[in-house]
Amino acid sequence: MGLYEFFYRYFIEPIINNEGYNIVNTFVYAVILGIAVLLLYRLLKRMGIKIDERFFKALIPYIILGPLMRAMTDVGILPRTYLTVSPGGYFVIAAFALASLYVVWRHVGPGEKFYPLYRDFGYVLLGGLVFILLINLDQVDFRWEVFKYFVPILIAAEAFVWVLSKKAKLVGDNSLLFYTHFYDATTTFVGIQFFGFWEQHVLARKLMELFGTPAVIYPEKLLILLPIVWILDREMKDEDPELINFVKLAMFILGFGPGTRNLLITLMG
Repeated sequence: MGLYEFFYRYFIEPIINNEGYNIVNTFVYAVILGIAVLLLYRLLKRMGIKIDERFFKALIPYIILGPLMRAMTDVGILPRTYLTVSPGGYFVIAAFALASLYVVWRHVGPGEKFYPLYRDFGYVLLGGLVFILLINLDQVDFRWEVFKYFVPILIAAEAFVWVLSKKAKLVGDNSLLFYTHFYDATTTFVGIQFFGFWEQHVLARKLMELFGTPAVIYPEKLLILLPIVWILDREMKDEDPELINFVKLAMFILGFGPGTRNLLITLMG
């Protein structure tokens, strides 16, 4: 198998045939993500941009862009290509976010003006995507009954996290990450259990097949998050706090982005 055939088989064909992720592309994307996180962290440090609550709030519109674009692709408003579905769509959003970041930074520098202006750039992009959605609402058949399942299950899932956060300091110190990933787990569970969707990620798909229920996504999330936050908070406690914050920000995006995508896709049919 040549390089082109290998790339087509494991990266392009799964998108064309809607096959989900496989072991090969999952590993490659994970490596790319790890490298990208480190490179972006170094870039932000060199630019003098603080990775704090201000930066987190400024990123919110960019975090929403990806899920909304994917949902609009699935209902046919946007064309289905490598650049509009995951992970290609997230590369596109990342490119927009980085381009906006550079333009704003060049204009006002890394001071106080940077964060609100960068945020507003993001909302302009998000507003453009929302406008495209609004003029194509006739293509969307909203399933409002999604919330009949989603809301009570989400409340139960987040209540479990709340109880756990009171008993385990590690969870309490990182409660936002656990709340976010259990939100993601809930959107996955509801979509598969009640609306006939299927899991695209390799490990979760195998576990669901093994245990016969999408509810296995909850303990899977817990078993993945716990060792990661333990390493970050205990083993890496002497590292640069901004590096730890940036890794946790990436983890938040990996929960909130897919969760919001799942919810929107299920809601928009």
